[in-house]
This record gives sequence, structure tokens and C-alpha cells, in this order.
Amino acid sequence: MGPLTEIGFLLVQTFFSLYLAVVILRLLLQLARADFYNPISQFMVKATNPVLLPLRRVIPPIGKVDTASVVLALLVQMVAMVAIIALFGARLPNVLTLLGWSVIGCLALTVNLYFFAIIINIILSWVAPGTHHPAAVLLYQLTEPVMQPFRKIIPPMG
Repeated sequence: MGPLTEIGFLLVQTFFSLYLAVVILRLLLQLARADFYNPISQFMVKATNPVLLPLRRVIPPIGKVDTASVVLALLVQMVAMVAIIALFGARLPNVLTLLGWSVIGCLALTVNLYFFAIIINIILSWVAPGTHHPAAVLLYQLTEPVMQPFRKIIPPMG
């Protein structure tokens, strides 16, 4: 493996991981019913709308879940894997294998996003409690549905 292959791998992986994170965050913020008019939410909407709006015409939502966003996340993950496999010159696996690994990759990224969001929210509660920064508000709105059951069990220590 040459240095150009390694650089290409790093660039492809970074680009697709960032875009996939934006797509998954948009989906999670929709599920959490976060503030749509937050500047960070507006960025995510503008970054994903060119690809997501045509998909929404074809794929309807199921309940509260925007299935077009789920399909887009899986497609982005699959394209990233195909690009990386092609970059290394390996043989492409079948579509079901790619779909399975895409589901695992999207779930792993979702767990990582929640993990880091909760850690950052904890640190913000120590450093700047009650701040009204758009990112802090969005993090609170994102983690609140996950943290609510634990807040009922554990009393406030304040």
C-alpha cells in the first residue's frame, strides 16, 4: 500500500464520515424534536436537503421516523465502503453483505454520537451551567430523550 493510497483512504473516509454524521444527526434531531430554527440545525438541513428531498418524494415516512434519512444514511455508508474497497483494489462483496455492514456502521456511529454528546453535555454542565449557546441547547435537546429515564431514577444532587 503506497502513500497515495493511504492519503486517498483518509480523505474518502473523512469526507463520508462527516457527511454521514450530519445525516444521522439530522435524523436524531428530528426524532428528538429539537429546535429547527437553531443555526446548527439549519446547517444540517441545508447540507442534506439536495440529496434528501428527492428521496422523500419516493420514500414516505413511517410514523415519526423519516425513512428517507435512514435510507440516505445507509446509502452514504455503502458508497463509502465501496469507494474504500475500490481504492484498495479488492473484490466487492455482494449487496446484502454491504447492507449488513452499512447497518452496523450507522448504528456504531449513532452510539458514538450519543456517547460524545452526553460527555460534552456533562462537561458543559460543570463549566458553563445554564448557557444559551446554540450548540449547548442542541446537545441538551438531543440527549434529553435518552437521559430522561435516568433522571427519574436518580434524584438531583444539586
